[in-house]
Amino acid sequence: MKFGVVVFPGSNCDHDAFCAAENLGQEAVLLWHQSQDLERCDVIILPGGFSYGDYLRTGAIARFAPILAAVKKFAARGGLVLGICNGFQILLEAGLLPGAMLRNRNLKFICRPVHIRVENVNTPFTNACRTGQVLQLPIAHAEGNYYADPETLARLEQDGQVLFRYCAPDGEITEEANPNGSLHNIAGITNRQGNVLGMMPHPERASNPLLGSNDGRFLFQSLIQAISDRGVWKSEMADIHQL
Repeated sequence: MKFGVVVFPGSNCDHDAFCAAENLGQEAVLLWHQSQDLERCDVIILPGGFSYGDYLRTGAIARFAPILAAVKKFAARGGLVLGICNGFQILLEAGLLPGAMLRNRNLKFICRPVHIRVENVNTPFTNACRTGQVLQLPIAHAEGNYYADPETLARLEQDGQVLFRYCAPDGEITEEANPNGSLHNIAGITNRQGNVLGMMPHPERASNPLLGSNDGRFLFQSLIQAISDRGVWKSEMADIHQL
């Protein structure tokens, strides 16, 4: 399969995601923000960083990048999209995911490892995990405090769109384990179709034991397995890219 990693001015995790994919034996390419050519990729990653300097607010300018028009069409036709940290913020601003990001409740930038619990394994992003599995991944953000209105939150919970929650090392969901104040300890959500994931923790920064954790590989392995399991996926993707 082929991973495409979008590069915005200010991205700083693009090569981390690129290397994470390549280290699992997959093809990876960097996609420039001014292009609208997704180069027939199977998965598109919007990486972490500070796209366009985070002027106005996180993700607010990146949503207007030419490549986002192509990403929206790709997602609408079933293509897999993963937004990590700033990528999650961009997905929210672009309307590909519901809700918004607020400043961390302590109003400080947080950069440290956290634990997250896998809530739903019936997705292309988590099929290699088990329900309730605890992953250790790093965070690095100042605006990771997920917010949504009560109706949206209820729908996310009801439809199984909450994939990850901040938790204690033993998997318990506690206020103390919530690093930024996110409602319901939310660390990652999908769209209703399940093909777009936004998450604040960085799986690409935990994809090698030398980085302190190898748990991020579960997400990349899940994506690889999801496409491998769908025998018609390649022909479907060809149709998606031609439309």
